[in-house]
Amino acid sequence: MSDANFRPVVYLKNKCPFCMKVRIFLLESGLNTKVDVRDFAPGTEQEQAIRAELEPKLEKVSFPAAQTAAGRYMTDSDGIIGELAAHAGVDVASMPVLGAYLEGPFQQIMQLYRENMDLKKQLAG
Repeated sequence: MSDANFRPVVYLKNKCPFCMKVRIFLLESGLNTKVDVRDFAPGTEQEQAIRAELEPKLEKVSFPAAQTAAGRYMTDSDGIIGELAAHAGVDVASMPVLGAYLEGPFQQIMQLYRENMDLKKQLAG
């Protein structure tokens, strides 16, 4: 982030497990005070405005999303965490709360998601 006045912007959708992963990282690393977080609830006018803002900058709008450097936008939660951590000199592997989330609830949510997708395929087939 070459511009000294630039503050990263992170877009987080309520109830999104990937957004929760980024939120936990920001809080545990202390970076939550060094980035602008734009929270929104799904289906709101605020979400529509954020999507309209991001559409010209991203191939596909999904969340979480972030502007990690002036003109650099991304949507992958691991990429967002990795880039912000690298810039701030934060060791993600040493974060116990994030690790507990990833190994517990997040892993369970992803397993349920995969099972749900498999069931939907079976019903459609």
